[in-house]
Amino acid sequence: SAKRYAFRKFLPMFDRVLVERLAAETMSKGGIMLPEKAQGKVLQATVVAVGPGSTNQKGKLTPMSVKVGETVLLPEYGGTKVDLEDKEYFLFRDADILGKYVE
Repeated sequence: SAKRYAFRKFLPMFDRVLVERLAAETMSKGGIMLPEKAQGKVLQATVVAVGPGSTNQKGKLTPMSVKVGETVLLPEYGGTKVDLEDKEYFLFRDADILGKYVE
């Protein structure tokens, strides 16, 4: 698939996580179209690629706290925008991710 191909070409380094923001809600609960300003910033994202983790002072690898496919909560600001295959993704450090949603 094209999606898998995009990430074979891009692997996050160290403790970085590549995420795809979930689409903004364009309709209110009552079915009214929301203007772009009212949609707000989407802080939920799906993890699409993770780095191997960072090494501590003793040289031991600190494992990542998120895995590919998980839905996470992002901070309101920060992250580095990355365009791959005409889609927009964001890179965050593992420690910047605020939490993850569990089923």
